[in-house]
Amino acid sequence: MKKILTVLLIITLSLTLLLTALENNAYNKAYYLNQFEQNNTVEETGKTMEELSIIADDLIDYIKGKGFDPLLVPHFNDKEIAHMRDVQNLFDSGRALKFISGGIALILLIYFGVNEGKRKLGKKLFFGLFANHIVIALLAVIISSNFNKYWTMFHHIFFTNDLWLLDPKTDLMIQMLPEQFFSGMVVRIMLSFFIYLSIIQIAGLYYMKKGREGWKDLRNTRKDI
Repeated sequence: MKKILTVLLIITLSLTLLLTALENNAYNKAYYLNQFEQNNTVEETGKTMEELSIIADDLIDYIKGKGFDPLLVPHFNDKEIAHMRDVQNLFDSGRALKFISGGIALILLIYFGVNEGKRKLGKKLFFGLFANHIVIALLAVIISSNFNKYWTMFHHIFFTNDLWLLDPKTDLMIQMLPEQFFSGMVVRIMLSFFIYLSIIQIAGLYYMKKGREGWKDLRNTRKDI
């Protein structure tokens, strides 16, 4: 039973960290503005940087669930808004999944901390999360080999329509957010995920060492008695 709970802890904790990394990067306006400069978005869209900044604010608020379709009407056509409605639904589902998995992970952390102590909990976190690093490395190799192929595959998996197939000649959204934007975003998400994992693993290593030191102190205390 404990092995099953350990696996569940690693899965839910990993999922929580991944979804947190996704949200933090998707909501990062500085990244949008940086990409607008790098991709010559002003020339591509005919919009000023001030206008693009306002649109970025509205897009971020929309995927955060802070606005509805009227928020996007001044900027995009019907097809683009319909696609963003699907994107918003994905983010809503992601947020719900993050809170559920985070809640389960927290309960299991408390359970193992109380019943097995910091040393064993630290060991579970330090070694258990290493599988994610292998997954990150494999994904990095696979995606970098042909990003467009796997980005298209992603859309076929998560969308049930072809609204995401936008025209760079007529649709502002794809002009603002070309493939380079998303390839860079994926890299940042994986890097953030790696950092979050590493922080938890360092904490796990600390508890492993602290647990051993505590056991040594206990043995020394028994000898003195």
